[in-house]
Amino acid sequence: MGMEREFRWLPTTRKEVEQRGWKSIDVILFSGDAYVDHPSFGAAVIGRVLESMGLNVAIVPQPNWQDDLRDFKKLGKPDLFFGISPGSMDSMVNHYTAARRKRSDDAYTPGGHSGARPDMPTIVYTRILKELYPDTPVIIGGIEASLRRFTHYDYWKDMLKPPILWESHADMLVYGMGEKPMMEICRMLRRGVPFANLTNIPQTAVIRGKNEKYATNKKWESITLHSHEECLQSKRLFAVNFRHIEEESNSIHAARLIQPVGEQQVIVNPPYPPLTTDELDAIYDLPFTRLPHPKYKGKEISAYNMIRHSITMHRGCFGGCAFCTISAHQGKFISSRSKTSILREVERICEMPDFKGTISDMGGPSANMYAMRGKDKDLCERCKRPSCLFPIVCKNLDTDHSSLLELYGHVRKHPRVKHAFIGSGIRYDLAMHRTGNKEVDNVNRDYLETVIKYHVSGRLKVAPEHSSDQVLHLMRKPSFQLFRELTHRFNAINKREHLNQQLIPYFISSHPGCRLEDMAELAILTKELNFHLEQVQDFTPTPMTLATDIYYSGIHPYSMREIKSAKSEKEKKQQNIFFFWYKKEFRNEIANLLNKIRRPDLLKRLYSNKSR
Repeated sequence: MGMEREFRWLPTTRKEVEQRGWKSIDVILFSGDAYVDHPSFGAAVIGRVLESMGLNVAIVPQPNWQDDLRDFKKLGKPDLFFGISPGSMDSMVNHYTAARRKRSDDAYTPGGHSGARPDMPTIVYTRILKELYPDTPVIIGGIEASLRRFTHYDYWKDMLKPPILWESHADMLVYGMGEKPMMEICRMLRRGVPFANLTNIPQTAVIRGKNEKYATNKKWESITLHSHEECLQSKRLFAVNFRHIEEESNSIHAARLIQPVGEQQVIVNPPYPPLTTDELDAIYDLPFTRLPHPKYKGKEISAYNMIRHSITMHRGCFGGCAFCTISAHQGKFISSRSKTSILREVERICEMPDFKGTISDMGGPSANMYAMRGKDKDLCERCKRPSCLFPIVCKNLDTDHSSLLELYGHVRKHPRVKHAFIGSGIRYDLAMHRTGNKEVDNVNRDYLETVIKYHVSGRLKVAPEHSSDQVLHLMRKPSFQLFRELTHRFNAINKREHLNQQLIPYFISSHPGCRLEDMAELAILTKELNFHLEQVQDFTPTPMTLATDIYYSGIHPYSMREIKSAKSEKEKKQQNIFFFWYKKEFRNEIANLLNKIRRPDLLKRLYSNKSR
């Protein structure tokens, strides 16, 4: 019985491999996360996809890199390659706060203990494997590698770093959601194609000598970026690179990007087209147990607890927020599951022994982009805009929310579902957009009402991010006036339906272009709306975002105009305290700051009795 139970997971030890009677392993995946066999965890998804091809796949979760390296040796070497999945969350964001202070816990480790993975497991794991097995290929992937596929700014070391493929000594990088490139790599290797010849697979990156010949797709256009060394010398050239990278990352017919590094060059092939509905359904129909491996003996894994009864309905995000990494990793084009696939997953969740009737989330990177696409596909194929919502909602975008409303209705009617909440962030600018089509506008108005009436757990979380239109423009977010309209509508629906819900807005301090007076205005405006802010954060520059590029270079890569950022710990803290203007311990400091910048008018407005 116990052995049969453990067979439901991919093997993690030599004993589990032998119990299956395998003579060899085709692919061994090393993961920075605990092994949770759930479609929200990247290593589990890649493992299951390759297993569905008939491959023998094993996973080594959170190997010890500080002892005699037995975890890296216990399974030997695979027939095809090693794969590195550093974690569902970037290791540096996982390990450090925006103030670069070490965190004391890790949501992806059993028991929440920190220290189960190194900083940058992509580099650490790869170098160990190349030392132990120099002739076996190593493929790196996941969000950590995706965001570092070109020269990038490392906030934690405050320096430009070279492409991670070059720094790690890996043989190939798979960026974005990696199922299709990983399947193609395995197909080619099983046909006998040498690994070194795999240079023309979409959505992969390899390193070759500057004058070395290699196979490519003649239909691909090529753009040669400024070299790593040129970026080290010129922040302006680094900014120029970013625009090419972002535009090609958001194009259906993207170019191949080449960046010289020393005597070599990193070749980044264009991505695959977005997954079709059938392809995405096939992934979610794989035999996930939806549970952590039994080896953890019931220890809490908080990241798993958050999603154990949740449903991902789509991939991709066309919001294009300046500070967000989603489009750099998943792309802006939406891949949606079928209604049938989603409802099958509802049934599977209902069968889980610990299910008490509450689905914690039905969403994706954004809650309400399901099944949305351009009306005219030809226009989308020519488009390089990083956002379909900024500076205005694209006229070609079909914003009809009827498919979502239909799905929500089906789930609410399920006899075993008491509550189905929307935990993913809602793009209220999308739901409130006036299209000019009366039928669509009525449906979208219905969407917001339906969510508030039936799918809020008591607190509806949204992300206006700031109140200053200047800062919001840099963020690629809508005007604060729209958030005022949302607040009014939310309160009106609550009053009419006799609900007692809260609207919880998210805000960011220290974003590039944000000044002290902008933070004071934010405090005043949110005070007038009767908010005492809770969900706030200081801007953390993560690789491959527009905001990080501006933070490091001081230049907007599209306009090339100079933009200042709060960088020192003191400057960042001064901005952050305006979130908490209502706390007595900050009042004198806020007064001193506003007097120093000669804005006593803001001080008077903030601490007047009006709207208290």
